Amino acid sequence: MARRKIIATIEARIASSRLPGKVLLPVLDRPLLQHMIERVQKSGYIEEVVIALPEGSGNDPIIELAKRISVPYYQGSEDDVLSRVVDTVRSRNADILVQLTGDCPLMDYRLIDTCVEKYLENKWDYVANDLVRTYPIGFDVAVMSFDLLASTLNEPDLDDVDREHVTTYLVERPERFRLCNVTAPADLSHPEIQVTLDTPEDYEVIRNVFENLYPGNRDFSAGDVIRYLLESPNIARVNEQIKRKSKRP
Repeated sequence: MARRKIIATIEARIASSRLPGKVLLPVLDRPLLQHMIERVQKSGYIEEVVIALPEGSGNDPIIELAKRISVPYYQGSEDDVLSRVVDTVRSRNADILVQLTGDCPLMDYRLIDTCVEKYLENKWDYVANDLVRTYPIGFDVAVMSFDLLASTLNEPDLDDVDREHVTTYLVERPERFRLCNVTAPADLSHPEIQVTLDTPEDYEVIRNVFENLYPGNRDFSAGDVIRYLLESPNIARVNEQIKRKSKRP
């Protein structure tokens, strides 16, 4: 079988209704997006990490970061994120994508590799670890082929939600696509924990995690994050009341 190129796309932008500029907020002298990229780059399968960002000068600070750390980027539609991601993958001539968002700066490459390995069994069209929530929100990984994702752009019933959230067309049609959910092992099964980046409270939690784990172990894992927050309930409580936006109104 011919070798297939695997890349990770990270959707990122400066605009955010609840926390503008969140992906560039600093922690330990680095923007959070740089922390995330460095963690994802440790994957044993990913050849490139590519930032998928909207067109417009407002996102120039992300481009400046990408150039400074020598990470490729692609600029596409602001609202049609599906097209932006498809065009990003096409620009890198990749066959398989690991779809990530900049909301997950604590991403663990080990979770990525687990999902990629499951996908490479060739039994599945789409592999993710959030079809049924067992991992904390903020560790979300999805793996699929470029051809499959690109094909959804031609579906007559594709709607605005599908274009905004990239994979909803696939996820909502289990009768058509072979979907696989990667379930967290018992010690990582804590869906009540929130380490996604969406609000000032989220930033406080994530900053605290980095400041307490990173200096002693730059390769800290999702398990390390979960154990730390279980042992530090005062930190975990900071964002426990935040209501996450649903994909469908």
